[in-house]
Amino acid sequence: MSQGRRDFLKAAATGLASATIGGAAAAETRASAGTTDKAMTATMPRGLTLLNMRRGAGYGLGVKLERGILDVSAASEALGLPAPADMDDLLQNGRGAEVTALVEAVGKDREAVFLLREEKIAFAPLVTRPEKIVMMGFNYRHHAEETGTPIPKNPPLFNKYNNALNHHGGTIKLPTAVAREFDYETELVIVFGKTCRDVSEDEALDYVAGYATGNDFSARDLQTLTSQFMIGKTSDGFAPLGPYLVSADLVKDPNNLKLKTTVNGVTRQDWNTNDMIFNCRQLISFASRIMTLKPGDIFYTGTPQGVIFGEKTPRAERAWLKAGDTVTSSLEGLGELRFTLT
Repeated sequence: MSQGRRDFLKAAATGLASATIGGAAAAETRASAGTTDKAMTATMPRGLTLLNMRRGAGYGLGVKLERGILDVSAASEALGLPAPADMDDLLQNGRGAEVTALVEAVGKDREAVFLLREEKIAFAPLVTRPEKIVMMGFNYRHHAEETGTPIPKNPPLFNKYNNALNHHGGTIKLPTAVAREFDYETELVIVFGKTCRDVSEDEALDYVAGYATGNDFSARDLQTLTSQFMIGKTSDGFAPLGPYLVSADLVKDPNNLKLKTTVNGVTRQDWNTNDMIFNCRQLISFASRIMTLKPGDIFYTGTPQGVIFGEKTPRAERAWLKAGDTVTSSLEGLGELRFTLT
């Protein structure tokens, strides 16, 4: 790591001054941000494991049931019941109650008519049009240590863009004309279901629609080319996410989930989200003091140790990811995300 890079990270680690916002001012800010409008009364998915799939020229919503995947659009059309068109419609427009009602209306007797075999589904990115993709850097103590990074005093946030969104079973075309140091980062992803601004840590998880498995795929040579991470993080397809959105009520504690990465079947990361420096409540509260987090926005929460970037051998001698490799990321209870490099 260059001295300039070390200096930048040390400066970033000195922290952000916390703004104290009084109760009245906070209420006024939340009102101006729209948290008292329909987003506050909209319903989030509950008791459901959901997925986004390709359906014709667009996208469709699926619900994972015991015997297969319920095609929400097909069931909605057949039964004449309202339902969201896709995951973004569900989250951004608070249509969770419609999905619950549809699942109940289908029932056990009729569900087979609308069920799809999961292995036949063409998965889409779990969300396709979030306003924000928020990323967290160095959020596991051992990962910071393995990369020679000071333990951050405040969350070092950065971003990706929608072009980076990718899906379970997808591919990443490596931008080999500009980079060669390709690396994996399996991460717990928070998916928001309500407008979130200036929230406390105690109430932070109330704004979460659900959780998913993600991978902050990275080109390390681009990431360290300047003091900013962005160019090494947001090439096309560099944000695989899925296969499922597991509603928040089904996840007892997002900060106690086993996390694992394999490359071509060989385990590279094997840890637990209980080792985060900043837990999910702290991350949400911190970010919400800086920006309005909206339904459908997603938040990657950082990766543990075990990445190629943290190896002690010289960078030129490391076995960076390459075309033909298959990466599998998993979070306990959230499903296994798999993608291939080309």
